Amino acid sequence: MNENITPYQSETATKKDQVATMFNNISGTYDFLNHFMSLGIDIIWRKKAIRELRSLKPRVMLDVATGTGDFAFEAIKILQPEKIIGVDISEGMLDVARKKIHERNLEHIFSVQTGDSEGLHFQDNHFDAITVAFGVRNYENLEKGLADMFRVLKPGGKIVVLEFSKPRQFPIKQAYNFYFKYITPLLGRLFSKDARAYSYLPESVAAFPDGEAFTRLLDKVGFKSTKERRLTFGISAIYTGIK
Repeated sequence: MNENITPYQSETATKKDQVATMFNNISGTYDFLNHFMSLGIDIIWRKKAIRELRSLKPRVMLDVATGTGDFAFEAIKILQPEKIIGVDISEGMLDVARKKIHERNLEHIFSVQTGDSEGLHFQDNHFDAITVAFGVRNYENLEKGLADMFRVLKPGGKIVVLEFSKPRQFPIKQAYNFYFKYITPLLGRLFSKDARAYSYLPESVAAFPDGEAFTRLLDKVGFKSTKERRLTFGISAIYTGIK
């Protein structure tokens, strides 16, 4: 597991606290750097992931590790749900999300709150669908987080997880590793006030149990019909499961 990979390698702060601090630090530049460093491909990935829910037509949705809300905004556009709640441990990121919600006049559909993926304050069997984009690799206890999302999902509901993956084929694997190891931290230092955040990114991706290891974890906590769909030469992947 990747619980021992932390942003600041602090002996005293938990991974959860360190991740919250990191995202508070980078919240102002997060959206820009996301799109810039992925050449805008992250926008296409989000659209593809949300389309996995089209046949389900979810009415009430939960977006875990919602960050600045981009995944939820995409869901509103494509799925037109009645309600989406976004939870995140970083107040800095949620402040950016609240500003975007207000600017788009979406308060009646989309609300955000401070929340912990491993202890969601919602009743059992509450949501039609749950989404997570680029968040699960930051969980302190991944299995516990997945189990809690399973708990609050309705029977027949679907989870969609979008996460970075590790390309396996030459030369994409080598190019990707070089970009992630050297270019990403450099860009992070240039544009962000937290240089460490963009060194942690490749470390957390390298440690994340992607592919079959992740679908096995989904199976273990109770999800059925779990699938992995690799995107853009395996740079990221969409994982789905049904309760």
